[in-house]
Amino acid sequence: MSKTHTELVTELGRELNALLVASRTVIAASAARFRPDLQPAAYQLAAMLAGQGATKAGRLADRLGMDKSAVSRLAKTLCDNGLAQASADPDDGRAIVYSLTDAGREGIQAADAVKSDAFLSRVAGWENEELTLFIGLLRKFNRF
Repeated sequence: MSKTHTELVTELGRELNALLVASRTVIAASAARFRPDLQPAAYQLAAMLAGQGATKAGRLADRLGMDKSAVSRLAKTLCDNGLAQASADPDDGRAIVYSLTDAGREGIQAADAVKSDAFLSRVAGWENEELTLFIGLLRKFNRF
C-alpha cells in the first residue's frame, strides 16, 4: 500500500532532521578547521561571504537569520583576525560591506575540505545521475 502525502511529509521531516543533525556536526568540524579559536558563527559568516562576495551586514543578518548587531560583532572579529575586511559600499559610500581577505579565503578552502570529505563519504557509491537528481531536488526544496 502506498503512503499518503501526509505520511510522506512526516517521513521527509524525519530525514531532514537527521540531515540537520549531521550538518551541525560537519559545520562544527569545518569551523574548527577554519579557525578553532573563533565561534562557529564566525565561520558561518565567513562561509556566507565566500559564497556571496562583498556584502552589507544587514544582508548577511537576513541570510543567516541573525541580529544585525551580532553579525557586525562577528564581522569585526573576522576583520580583527585578518580574515575579512570592511570597505565602503561602491553603490552607497555611507554603507560598509564586508569581504574575505586572502587569509579568510584560505581558511574557507581548508574548512570546505572537511565538508567535502564528509559529503564524499556519504555519496561515494552514488551514480552521477543520482547525485544530480539529489542536488536538483535540494535546490528546489531550498527555494521555498
